[in-house]
Order: sequence, then structure tokens, then C-alpha cells
Amino acid sequence: MKLILLGPPGAGKGTQAANLINSLNIPHISTGDIFRANIKNETELGKEVKSYLDEGRLVPDELTTRVVWDRLDQEDCKDGFLLDGFPRTIPQAEALKQGLVERGLKLDRVINVDVEKDVLVKRLAGRRVCKNCGATYHVAGKPTKVEGICDVCNSEVIQRDDDKEETVLNRIEVYENQTKPLIDYYTEEGLILTVDGTKPIDELSGEILDALK
Repeated sequence: MKLILLGPPGAGKGTQAANLINSLNIPHISTGDIFRANIKNETELGKEVKSYLDEGRLVPDELTTRVVWDRLDQEDCKDGFLLDGFPRTIPQAEALKQGLVERGLKLDRVINVDVEKDVLVKRLAGRRVCKNCGATYHVAGKPTKVEGICDVCNSEVIQRDDDKEETVLNRIEVYENQTKPLIDYYTEEGLILTVDGTKPIDELSGEILDALK
């Protein structure tokens, strides 16, 4: 299956992606991971991407699309993929569609994990991360046994800068301005599957898989 996963920061896309790729046996294609791999391997694409990121600029749509197709044209994607973090804009969606048409392919579904803004803020602003081992906690849902100390390695647990409420609200606003129009775009294409991201993880995974069947 050829799938796209949409949803705002804090919607739980990462968890659902892991469950879906295991069940469907397709690769998880994350633009962030692809960028990092290309930069680490010092490919020509990686050098180009790094030049933008080093200057604090967004990677242009045309370059992002090239990087994605470089990955999608690899052998392990021939039977399907789950795209996460791409497309982010309408031009990227149109470039993806054009590339699929050129290859005689089409998308099967676009999964939209929907969560209200106030729930997202509570989820993200309450998140805490261990400075040492990266274990994640939540002040309400999964607190540490000893306040501020990691259960796993006894190191300090902190709130990341991008999980602070002001930053969280900004991240959600960027998502709504840039990516939400994709929901309308894919609704018109008849591809959207909207699910409730506040449901328990396994229940939501089951609902998505049932709908895909």
C-alpha cells in the first residue's frame, strides 16, 4: 500500500507509523530521517540540504521532492511505503502526484490523525525527556517515579525547548497554515481517512488497519 500519514505535532503519528509498517510490512519514509541520512553520508543531495539547514532556511519544495523520490525509487519501496512528513505543502503534493503518474503508480490512502489543539498542547507541554538516555515521560500520563529523575538511568529529566507551551502553539500554527490545506486537497482526491487521535493507541491502529482493508 502507498500511504501518507498526516497530523499535527503531538498527534501520535510516530507510534501509529511504527504499528502500521509492522502490520503492512512496508518501509516508513520520514523526510527528517532521509535528510539526516543524506547529510551523514555526504551525498550531493545531502550537501545541498545541509547548505539550507545551516543557514536556518527551509529546504525548498523542489529539493525536498527530489530527495523523497531518490528514496521512493529504491527497491524496498516497490510494494508500498508510508510517507511521514511529506508532503507538507500543496506544491509538494502536486509534485508527488506527478511523480506517481510518471511511474504508473497511485496513492491508496491519506491517513489524517485528528487531535484538538488544547489536547495537543497538554500532551506536548507535559512531555519530559531524559538528558542522558532519551527516555520519554509525561507529567500527567507517565510521570517519573522520583520527580525530575529518569527511571531508567537516574539522570536528569528535562522539558525540551520545542515542548514549551509558546513553542508548541507556534508549531501547531505552522502546521495549520502549511499542512492543513493538504486535508482539503486529499479530500477532493477522495483519499482522506480521518481518525480520532485521542483514542487508545492499539484501538486506533486497529481502526486504521480495518479501514485500509
